[in-house]
Amino acid sequence: MRKILISTALLALATFVAAPAVQAKDWKTVTIGLEGAYEPWNLTKPDGTMDGFEIDLANDLCKRMKVECKFIAQDWDGMIAGLNAGKFDVIMDAMSITPEREQQVGFSRPYAQTPAGFAGLKSSDLAKMEGTGTTVTLSADVGQDNPAIVALRKALTGKTIGIQTATVYTDFIKKNFGDVATVTEYKTSPEHDLDVTAGRIDVAFDDDTYFTSAFSKPGNDQMTLVGPQIAGVIWGKGIGPAFRKSDTDLRDMFDKAIGEATADGTLKKLSMKWFKLDVTPVATN
Repeated sequence: MRKILISTALLALATFVAAPAVQAKDWKTVTIGLEGAYEPWNLTKPDGTMDGFEIDLANDLCKRMKVECKFIAQDWDGMIAGLNAGKFDVIMDAMSITPEREQQVGFSRPYAQTPAGFAGLKSSDLAKMEGTGTTVTLSADVGQDNPAIVALRKALTGKTIGIQTATVYTDFIKKNFGDVATVTEYKTSPEHDLDVTAGRIDVAFDDDTYFTSAFSKPGNDQMTLVGPQIAGVIWGKGIGPAFRKSDTDLRDMFDKAIGEATADGTLKKLSMKWFKLDVTPVATN
């Protein structure tokens, strides 16, 4: 019996030693999933090609990594499922890095940090909401007793709030305002803009950089930011690319390239081009 056990152990050891090591994938082409409809982060031009901050940034990063970039459009609510199903290799779609998402996918260092806020009609009573033109920084564990949230809840009681579904902002709006206001979800951000301008909802909540671009669109010039802009770790560690957890080598490649783009000012340059403000993360470690 002992001999059999020893032989079995030796066979197992030999098999282990003989087994080839798992080799990291030799990345030549990287397919990036994004909406192509979240301007100015990413957009689809009339000729079908994509443009925007993340397109420019991805092309720069892929050049640094010496790989070919390909882009594929994907609905926002299917992003993580599509990544893990192998439809593409990376998500670059203004995705905030949160603990919940980190359970499903891996992230490299962030390439942006931005505030978010409400937008309504210039002609509405909310245009003079308390805190308009200021920024408040909130922690991840903020509650309804926070002074900024208290003031917003008072102003938005009985109102209708539009929000894109399945974003980092969705739970925030539902948790803090779902009991005093009606929350309406939309598949895309431009859809809530249409309902604001049509008077079907009172305000929409989204990223500041999105609204800055949206206000310049035909019909949206009657919209404005209302109330304080909300910044801080409440939105996670920042905005960054997402990867399958198994693709640690690809994640590390992006991590290095983003670090280089941050250090040499490319990230700031692209940020100013598309947002007219610097969204470079304060801390990238």
